[in-house]
Amino acid sequence: MNDRKQHVIKKAHQLFIEKGFQATSIQDILDFSGISKGTFYKYFSSKSELLIAIYKTTFKQLQKERNDLLIGKSPSDIEVFIKQLEMQMISNRKNKLIALYEEVMSTNDADLKHYIRFTRLRSLRWMFSRFIDIFGEKNKPYLLDCAIMFQGIMQHNLQYNRLATDSNEKISSVVRYSVSRLVKLVEEVAEADEQLHPPELLEKWLPGLQKNNHELIDRFYKIVNPMRNCIPKHFQDKNAQEKYHELLDFIQEEIMHTRAPRKFLIESALQTLQNNPADIWKKELLQLNQIITAFFQQLEENEEEEH
Repeated sequence: MNDRKQHVIKKAHQLFIEKGFQATSIQDILDFSGISKGTFYKYFSSKSELLIAIYKTTFKQLQKERNDLLIGKSPSDIEVFIKQLEMQMISNRKNKLIALYEEVMSTNDADLKHYIRFTRLRSLRWMFSRFIDIFGEKNKPYLLDCAIMFQGIMQHNLQYNRLATDSNEKISSVVRYSVSRLVKLVEEVAEADEQLHPPELLEKWLPGLQKNNHELIDRFYKIVNPMRNCIPKHFQDKNAQEKYHELLDFIQEEIMHTRAPRKFLIESALQTLQNNPADIWKKELLQLNQIITAFFQQLEENEEEEH
């Protein structure tokens, strides 16, 4: 993303925080960011598309920071998960994401509402995946239910905590308290052997790879996450680090979240990764190629069945 577009996103985000999304006009954004109307429409077709760009930028940064916390750590370490949640909650508060979400859901903008629901499902999927890391495959049948309930626990605990204090230090205690309840919740649900929502529902709720094969999803993340984690070790230059993070982000976005993934662009990104000067990821890229090949084969089979 070029610097000028990023500048507009940053300035618009500041305005949305200060004035609210609906109260901020495109002219306000033009004046505050110092750009022309033509430049604005070069980057964004509407104010709604700009807000979606803000969400994507914020999520991308959060995703990187969460992955960084896993470097050199075991994914099953619940303390790492607690730190990831603390970071996410502080980021949400700093960027006023909850307030923006609530404002968007009160509008009649169908595209924005759809995107908000999508981001919430994506957050749920991340939490479900982390629960598998922490609580193990044996508890997987119950972990989607636990992820849904835990989101509710966190949301309400933080909501009432905001009435008591604005300090980020309190967020840490709320997260730790909520995670302690989570541990007991998983134990209780597993012992009762009760299931309300089967994990396979995630495949229906989210497009892309989710609707094809959850085994491919697991394999995809098991390959890509370690690739992300070793980038700082092999590339000292910050621009190079950002480049390879963006390539992996792009592949994940196309595979996981795009209804019509662009195979030629994915292949181009993989080729760039393969030609890295540190000469790493040979085994990982071979496996990733196999997963992506299987993914597109499934897409073709699904299309044949539909016709």
